[in-house]
Order: sequence, then C-alpha cells, then structure tokens
Amino acid sequence: MGMYGGGRDGFIGAIHRRAALMDSSIELVCGCFSYDAEISRMSAADYFVAQERVYATYEEMISCEAKLPEGERMDFIAIVTPNHLHFGPAKMALEAGFDVIMDKPITRSLEEALELREILYRTGRTLALTHTYTGYPAVKEMREQIAGGAIGKVRKIFVNYIQGWLHERVELIDGSNAGWRTDPSRSGKGGAMGDIGIHALNLAEYATGLKCVELCADLKATLAGRVLDDDGAALLRFDNGATGILTATQIATGEENDLSIRIYGERGGFKWRQEEPNTLIKLHPDRPAEYIRTGNGYMGFRAKCNTRTPGGHPEGFIEAFANIYRNFAATLSARIYGETVKPEWLDFPGIEEGVRGMQFIESTVESSAQGKWINWIEK
Repeated sequence: MGMYGGGRDGFIGAIHRRAALMDSSIELVCGCFSYDAEISRMSAADYFVAQERVYATYEEMISCEAKLPEGERMDFIAIVTPNHLHFGPAKMALEAGFDVIMDKPITRSLEEALELREILYRTGRTLALTHTYTGYPAVKEMREQIAGGAIGKVRKIFVNYIQGWLHERVELIDGSNAGWRTDPSRSGKGGAMGDIGIHALNLAEYATGLKCVELCADLKATLAGRVLDDDGAALLRFDNGATGILTATQIATGEENDLSIRIYGERGGFKWRQEEPNTLIKLHPDRPAEYIRTGNGYMGFRAKCNTRTPGGHPEGFIEAFANIYRNFAATLSARIYGETVKPEWLDFPGIEEGVRGMQFIESTVESSAQGKWINWIEK
C-alpha cells in the first residue's frame, strides 16, 4: 500500500492505517503523508517507511512507483485526504495501473464521480470506498436475513446519524478538521449531508438491498457564518415502494456518534445502533424481540466471514473498517496471482456506491433549495 495523506497530525489517516494493517495482509511501503515535507518525513519514520519512498506530491509518488519492478512497487494507493483531493490522485493512479481505496465521499462533485467511474471501467482496475458501517458483522447479518425474506417485503426505514461536535464554530479553531469540512471549496456542496448523511443512506441501501429513487430534503446551516448545512432531514422513497426518513445533524449538543437504523417489513423488523455494534435486535409481531449477538455460531455466512473474535469479545469501528481493507486486499491478491476471487471478498463498497453518494448529496441540496421532491434518476 502507498498512502496519500494520513500524516501523524491527521485523524482519519490513522484509522485507515490501523485498519489496513490489522490482518497482516497489507504492508505500507510508501507515501506522500502531508503537504508539509517535515511532517511527511517524520510520519514515514513513525510508520517504518523508508525515507527514499517518501514523496513530495502524489504525482511524484505514482510516477516513481510505476517505474519500480512489479513486486517492489506499491500495488494500490489509499487516498485519505479532504474531499477536493480525491479525484486527481485516484484518476492518475488508475490510469497508471494501480488499484485504489479511498475515503468517502468519492469526489467533490457528481461530475467527477461519473468521470472516475468511466476511468475505472476503462482501466479494469479495482476501487473500494470506505463506507465503514457496512463492515460491521451485525449489519451484514441484517442484510443477509432481509435478503433471505426474514421480515418479508420492507415497508419503512428510519436511519439517523446524530452528532454534536459542530454545535459551536469549531472550524474557527486552528488545526480543527472542521475547517475543510465546512468549506465548500474543499468539501463540496454538502456539509452534514456530505459528511454523515451519505453514510446513513449507504447503510440503508446496503442493509435492505433497496435503492432510493426519490427524496425531499430540508437542510440548514444553523450557526451564523457557517455556509454548509450542519443539520438536515430527508424523506425517502425506495424502488420497492418503501418509504423512509433520514436525519443527519452535527449540532445535537452532547451527542457523540449515534448512527442508528430501524427497518420494518411485512413480518418483522430490525434495529441496530453503531454505539452498540455487536447487538442486532430482531422484532416479531407475535413474540418478544430477539437479541442477536455477533461472534456466535448462529450467525450467517457473511457475518462469520467478517468476525474475528468469539461472542462477548466486542469488535468495533476499526475492525469494521478493517473488513473493507481485508476484503479489498484479498480480491487484489487473487487477481494478482491469477486465483479465483471468492464472492465474499467482493463485499466492499465501490464506484457505484460512490456515484450514488454524490447523487444523494447533490439531490438533497437541490431539493432543499427548491423546496420540492427530486426524482433520483440513476446515472
């Protein structure tokens, strides 16, 4: 793995790095870890990366690595930068013959996402997107049971992502990563919807297997001086006729990271919360709720494939992140060595989820501005 971003002074880069290294299937061999050369150099020392493979720019990294012998050069690049720095390195890496894993949202605009999809298909490479919450075993169990008809046809979906860290103008504090997240030139059109609302939609679509086809949103920048939305909600309509409500807010004072989903079908329902990730609650119309605990023998195949510890030994955010890296790495390794890619290894978000995420962000912004429903025609 080569890494663009992720220096010692960053947050999400450390998560990516720990997730990538968790299963000993990936080695970090090079990087451009920061625009600050000294921070990049010190970060490389922290990560045991040779100084001669620390690069000043992503262009230099991709160009120099491409000249190295196969087996020595990086196999893929992890892009862990603010949104406006996603498209350029992803495009160059794919066209240079490298695979890509990157943080969400995939790009800063829908136009960039569509162009990146065209490049990906043309080059035949592999791209993964770290929509982390699809990596939890309990979420995979919920998806598998719903796909198997456990609750019948899905009728109603509630998905909420509630944070409080932007209840004040923390973006004005030097060094805060709220600075770029609240800046449309770096973040794109969406604030809270682009940062966490996109996760909520991805979780709803992944768990149910459905696709949103229409939405009506109301977004607001609550604090004076803030440009992008920090609070919002959207009514959703799905392709099977189900309806849903999505809430994404970052001004719920006192809240930490409360992502939750409730799904109701003809014969039952499911509830899951990221703050209690090892418990999936299954609802029945004629008997008490059933508590499904990850790590136990009764879990389904996909959940077992993405579980590392026995029941009662909690797995959390970094492990869910690591499941995406592990499945991505297994897929790349099989392709490199001419082996068959197992279907369970392909269980990671990719370009289509990236494009849908950008459609969601831009549709919510358009809907809120115009005060009307937006038909979501799949690109």
